[in-house]
Amino acid sequence: MIKPIGADELKPLFVYDTDEHAALTKEAEGLPSVVISSAAAGNAVMMGGGYFTPLTGYMNVADAMGCAENMKTTDGKFFPVPVLNLVEDASEVQGAARIALRDPNVDGNPVIAIQTVEAIEEVSDAQMATMTDKVYRTDDMEHPGVAAFNSVGRFAISGPIQVLNFSYFITDFPDTFRTAVEIRNEISEHGWNKVVAFQTRNPMHLAHEELCHMAMERLGCDGLVIHMLLGKLKPGDIPADVRDAAIRKMVEVYFPPNSAMVTGYGFDMLYAGPREAVLHAYFRQNMGATHFIIGRDHAGVGDYYGAFDAQTIFDDEVPAGAMEIEMFMADHTAWSKKLNKVVMMREVDDHEKDDFVLLSGTKVREMLGNGEAPPKEFSRPEVAKILIDYYSNL
Repeated sequence: MIKPIGADELKPLFVYDTDEHAALTKEAEGLPSVVISSAAAGNAVMMGGGYFTPLTGYMNVADAMGCAENMKTTDGKFFPVPVLNLVEDASEVQGAARIALRDPNVDGNPVIAIQTVEAIEEVSDAQMATMTDKVYRTDDMEHPGVAAFNSVGRFAISGPIQVLNFSYFITDFPDTFRTAVEIRNEISEHGWNKVVAFQTRNPMHLAHEELCHMAMERLGCDGLVIHMLLGKLKPGDIPADVRDAAIRKMVEVYFPPNSAMVTGYGFDMLYAGPREAVLHAYFRQNMGATHFIIGRDHAGVGDYYGAFDAQTIFDDEVPAGAMEIEMFMADHTAWSKKLNKVVMMREVDDHEKDDFVLLSGTKVREMLGNGEAPPKEFSRPEVAKILIDYYSNL
């Protein structure tokens, strides 16, 4: 199986030993604590599950700046984005050697991790501006990722962590949430050697389904991991449980047995376009995928990124040899009225726009909200029914 990045084996930061877990839980009761941001909690979940191997905790400012500017920490480790624990007020934990990190997304703010504090640094306006510009390629506060990153505080608490739980993901999505460790184990159990991963934060329409079939066939893959984001999205996005139901139904009906896994991970969407595409590829290698589908405007939002920026970054900016996982670079896929099948649009040069079945997100939501299924050339009827039921109850 493909190796994790920067390590011979995964390094999950979740404390699996029951005695050690109990001792740390007891220790946390007497430690100074801070309620961390949703983004930091998501990072803890990802580190806990081994997705961010070989990171051992939250970065200091120098490492975060290095990752923002050239995708490398000060000691040369490759990582495509800063992983920070930023808080508004660090006075309650100032001077403490170890602190309890409390989850903002669960009632009562239970302890999600214990952190050994190596430094508490105030991030300057210039440093925040640089990280924002490099990661998001814009400083527009209308960009949801920019707004989130710049709203959580300026005090960076760095140091290794020991993760005690996986937040709400394991309770709200018990059938879907998986750590990188678990996905690697399942891939081995399936006997898959070549595995392609597909990222989604939306239900999968027919074009997405066919793109996965296309990638599997062309790459000669024996397995597909549909890996959906379960964390916080922007307003208007379809909730994770609805997406989960729709995707599972699609796989059940339209994929052969033992060919596709439906899984999810706990993380808040950055909407960082190209940089987030690299991050997505990074942790897909760590979970055992050999290939990863990068589509048009991958992880983008609005008009902040060019249609293929998330593909060209792998050739233009990612350090050579940083990752082993290979990219399947995809164009927009849509139903061709001429060929009566889903095609990759760049591969049919004899087509005009009107030769494709294309519906805007707004139009699809309007149809579903009116109880009307999109055409079968756009969405499977079984998937459409689940979405219609969701919209009818809004």
